[in-house]
Amino acid sequence: MTKSFWLFGSRLTIFAERTTFLLALVASIATNFSLPAAADSTVSLILSLRCRGGYNINIWKTNTSGELLYRSTSPHGNLSLGRGTRQATEGTQVYRFQNGNYQYWVWDGTLDSKESGTLEVYKNNQIELQRACKKH
Repeated sequence: MTKSFWLFGSRLTIFAERTTFLLALVASIATNFSLPAAADSTVSLILSLRCRGGYNINIWKTNTSGELLYRSTSPHGNLSLGRGTRQATEGTQVYRFQNGNYQYWVWDGTLDSKESGTLEVYKNNQIELQRACKKH
């Protein structure tokens, strides 16, 4: 009878260990999946444009510092910049970002349409690229 009791106690211990392990695993997975959502909540999307030539532009603002961020994808590659500025000009907003000799200007709206925009890229203060965009 002693062996039977010990065997039952051993099974109970194994069950408790497995249950503890599974609970820890579920908590770990839940924590992992909740972290990206918390990280994403630190920025707000201000402007999203689709421009001719396959350029997709997003302007973000960090909620804590107010820093402006530029993210673009295009057939020529992806670009991520920070430390942007915003200026109100002729009834529209222009966001400006610097990367070496290049400046990226993103116009939120045009004089003709608030649902349009423009991407301008300057190199050494000379325009290299200009694309019409639509908000999405």
